[in-house]
Formats: sequence, C-alpha cells, structure tokens
Amino acid sequence: MHALLVIDVQNDFCPNGALAVGGGDEIVAGINAAMGGFDAVILTQDWHPAGHSSFASTHDAEPMSMIEMPCGPQVLWPNHCIQGTDGAAFHPALNVDRADMIVRKGYNPAIDSYSAFFENDQKTPTGLEGYLRTRGITILTLVGLATDFCVNYSAVDAARLGFDVTVDLSLCRAIDFDGSLQTATDGMTAAGVTLTNGKVA
Repeated sequence: MHALLVIDVQNDFCPNGALAVGGGDEIVAGINAAMGGFDAVILTQDWHPAGHSSFASTHDAEPMSMIEMPCGPQVLWPNHCIQGTDGAAFHPALNVDRADMIVRKGYNPAIDSYSAFFENDQKTPTGLEGYLRTRGITILTLVGLATDFCVNYSAVDAARLGFDVTVDLSLCRAIDFDGSLQTATDGMTAAGVTLTNGKVA
C-alpha cells in the first residue's frame, strides 16, 4: 500500500504566518488533487505548547539563532504553531477530510520534533511507524512544508526504517536557511530517498 504523507501544511508556515515559507500556500491545490491517487493520506501537524524550548522568545534570543540542546544543535524559531491557535490550524483550503490520520508533533515542551516519526532525540517515537506497519503501508510519498526541515527529517527517518520513500519536490516548499535546502536534498538522496518533481502515484 502507498500512502501520501502531508507534512505541516499549516497557517503559520504559509504567507503571513509566524514562520512563513515562501510560496507555502501554492502547493495546497496540488496536494488536494494528488490525494485521490493514494491508498491512505496522513497529515502531520506541528503542535507546540506556549513557551516551547525551541522558541527564541523562551531564551531571550534572536529568532534563527542557534543554541546547543541536549539532543544537539537547535535553531531557535519565532513562536509558531502554538496549540489551539489559528496559526497551528491547517491551511483552510487543505482537504483535511481526506486524512485517515493526523499526527501531532512538537507537543513536548522540552524537545522539538521535525520528523513525523521521532522527536529530535531520534529515540522517542510518534507512533506513526506502528500505524503504517499495521495497515500494511510500505511505500510513502512525502509533500508539504518545509522541504529542508520537517519533510527532510521525516523522509530520512522513513527510509532508515525501511520504507520506500519518495519526496515530490513540486509539492514542497523550503525555508532555505543558510544553505539548508542543498544540505537536505543531498542528505535525502544519500539516505536512499527518491526525489521527483511531479506526480508519482
């Protein structure tokens, strides 16, 4: 079975959002159109408590600066996707009704969670792997926001767990912070992820 994994298509990552990704809203119609070609559709949702440890405001620091956290280097982000806010809601045009499952991540105040599969300690699972395996899903196509962070981490983890993974770059958009997009695409390719620029279902 082949699932479409839609990463973090939320208001705060779209234009005028707190952590806007350029063109983030441009992919919504294409994602909706692609949904019908898959056996399952799974959405992820960044879901931070106020005062999350990855927020620059929590540390009195500048947004996009770096600090060292117990699980490694951490980008300090503007406050975004705070639980229950409009910013954390899915883009209003996204076909949420088509989703079989919604995975919320980043809700632990002490650790960030880019990947749909693990928190950033690379040990604490979200439960998504077990869901996919019990449904017999072995093939994943990833789309969403942002290519170089949550899509990238999710794709690499999925490949590491043995799934057949493709990222459709035409239905993703990147932050591209300090060369992060090139680093991410190189890393995904090295992990065995297939990168395409068009419909693969």
